[in-house]
Amino acid sequence: MTQVLLADDHQLLRQALRRAMEDAGLTVVGEAGDGEEAVRLAQTLRPDVVVMDVTMPVLDGVEATRRLHRALPDLPIVVLTMHGEAMLRREAIEAGAAGFLTKDSSMQDVIRVVLEAAGGDVALSPELASSILDEMRTPRPERPAASPLTKREEEVLQLIADGCSTTEVAKALFISGKTVKNHLASIYEKLDARDRTQAVLSAVRIGIVRLR
Repeated sequence: MTQVLLADDHQLLRQALRRAMEDAGLTVVGEAGDGEEAVRLAQTLRPDVVVMDVTMPVLDGVEATRRLHRALPDLPIVVLTMHGEAMLRREAIEAGAAGFLTKDSSMQDVIRVVLEAAGGDVALSPELASSILDEMRTPRPERPAASPLTKREEEVLQLIADGCSTTEVAKALFISGKTVKNHLASIYEKLDARDRTQAVLSAVRIGIVRLR
C-alpha cells in the first residue's frame, strides 16, 4: 500500500488531500505544516512519496525538496502549489521534484501523479517539458560528435522526452518495463543525472534528443 507524507501549511487542504487519498486506497503516514517538519518526518517515516507545498513557513517547499532529494535521492517528491510560474517550475525541477501540480488540479490528477511517482513511473508532464524548453533558449549543437548513449537508450530517452511513462515506452519499443528501467539506470549514469527530468535536460543540451 502506497504511503504518503503530506506537507502543507493549510490544515483544511491537508485534510481534503488525506480524505481523497485514503478513499483511493493510499495511506497517509504523516502531515507536516512547514518545510523543516516535512524534511524531518520524511527522514523518520520513509514514505513512498511526499506531496510538498511550496509556500510554507520556517522552510519553503523548494528548499525542503532540495534537502530531501540530497538526503533521500530515491524518494519521489510531488510539488503541489497555487503558483504555476515557469521560474517556480524550474526551481522545483532543479531541486529534485518528480512531479509538479497546481492546486487547481483535480484530486484524481493529484492521486494519479502520486501513484505514478511512488511507482517510479512519472511521465514528463507538459509543464516540465515547458520548463525545459525555457532552459533551452541558448544555441546548442544539432547532435554531439559522439553520443554517450546506445541507440536503444536514445530511443528510450526520446520517448521519455515526448512525455511517455515507463509503461508507454515499453509498449512502444516492445520491451518489458524492467528493461526500460534498466536502460534508464544506464542513461542516468552516463549523463550524470538523478532522474528522468535531469536526463532529458542534459540530453537536450547536448543534442541527443529533441522536445517536440
